[in-house]
Amino acid sequence: MIREQGDRCVIFDLGDRIDADTGLKCLSLAQRLRLAKLSGVTDVIPSFITVAIQFEPHPDHQDNPSAYFERAAQAFLDQPLDQSLVESRIIDIPVCYDTEYGVDLEFVAQTAQCSVAEVIRQHTESLSRVFMIGFAPGQPYIGIHGDYLDIPRRQTPRTAVPAGSVAIANRQTTVYPNLLPGGWHIIGMTPTSIFDINRAQPSLLEPGDQVRFVPISSERFNSIKNNKA
Repeated sequence: MIREQGDRCVIFDLGDRIDADTGLKCLSLAQRLRLAKLSGVTDVIPSFITVAIQFEPHPDHQDNPSAYFERAAQAFLDQPLDQSLVESRIIDIPVCYDTEYGVDLEFVAQTAQCSVAEVIRQHTESLSRVFMIGFAPGQPYIGIHGDYLDIPRRQTPRTAVPAGSVAIANRQTTVYPNLLPGGWHIIGMTPTSIFDINRAQPSLLEPGDQVRFVPISSERFNSIKNNKA
């Protein structure tokens, strides 16, 4: 399904629920569209279930850009899913899971009916995929975790979540790039800067990346934080 969003954007709906297969399909389609270098395209933005194409009008569109992009996208969707097109950088993110930083960690363990150690193990035992960047510049949506981490968002969001907070909800993880409001459960904090406007590439993570969360002590957290300052 294709939807027009104003006169400079079209959105392709590839599913109606968040799952790994649909997310990978979105990432693959987005990369194919980028590589095709279609006329007028200024950006291609994947999410868990959609791919958005932003564009400037071009003669090739023949006054009907939606049909132009729909034909191009459908040609790619008719091909088998090619996961090799999805960026496969593996990025380690150190996380201190001490309750000083993971203020919701015990609540998550109680809700999941397991130990704190088991929550940490579930969160760190395997690679997770960055499926989209959103809400704030550089803020990743990472998943999809196992059932232990299938916990709804907080009923009352916090008005201020510190930068670097690592939080989970609905089998996903996000890392807050700056001081922001947020309704996810904070299970730890990273000393790594997720978004820095002064870097050549401000966002540390991009859709398609794989993330390995690495447990660290509070001493190691402070050491990394101090050396970065």
